[in-house]
Amino acid sequence: MPAENHNTPPRRTLVTGAAGGLGREVAIQLARRGCVVAVTDINGEGLAETARQIGEAGAESESIVSDFTGEGAPEAAVEKVVARWGGIDILVNNAGYGVIEPFLDATFKAWTRTLALNVTALAMACKAAGRVMREQRSGRIINITSPGSRMALPDYTAYTASKAGVDSITRAAAVALAPYGVLVNSLAPGMMDTDMQRSTEVDLARANGRSDLQAFLDERTRRIPLGRRAEIAEVAEAVVWLCLDAPKYMTAERLNMSGGLDKD
Repeated sequence: MPAENHNTPPRRTLVTGAAGGLGREVAIQLARRGCVVAVTDINGEGLAETARQIGEAGAESESIVSDFTGEGAPEAAVEKVVARWGGIDILVNNAGYGVIEPFLDATFKAWTRTLALNVTALAMACKAAGRVMREQRSGRIINITSPGSRMALPDYTAYTASKAGVDSITRAAAVALAPYGVLVNSLAPGMMDTDMQRSTEVDLARANGRSDLQAFLDERTRRIPLGRRAEIAEVAEAVVWLCLDAPKYMTAERLNMSGGLDKD
């Protein structure tokens, strides 16, 4: 990693879905790179632990316990970052939700919740941060998408449809903000050892009548060309690269981090 210039003010960041998993690791790695980090999640206990680890990394933090599906919640989170540090330089939209449901048994509740968090809340956060970044004429937004956005997964359609929406929002926001020097990109991580991934695969095994969970997991892992699942830390490194080190001419791009599962 490039050495930090200690004469440069710390970059002001907001990471959503940061109570654990990828969001927590991204927040901690950004803190280690000299950023001040605001974190938000509906899980206050997990968020407090993330803030504690950010402090151990020597960085300032701001914890925002919030349900991003509420009207105005993403905008309010961005406002808190601006009130604390005078602006926002980096937004990582990591918060996500998904539920296993066979397509022909899909429920309104699951679709509404999935799209509210994965699409609407993400779009509103992009809009709110983008308005601040437009005035600053600088900033970076990274949206977490999924290889599933390009796959036909009939047991996970609400989630994959929502991530296709993330891809579309990323491209639109990138074009809208390009005249102001603001970069908008996305990252599609493959299978990781996170709470959400584990719970999804337990439900997926059940939906497919698979009683031997380990055999089911091993079978899915074998589909990955690199032959293993991603470590959370290495996926976070790629997100941080987009936040801090990616070229300033790179925008509207999708970075695949799936061990070869998703191929461009």
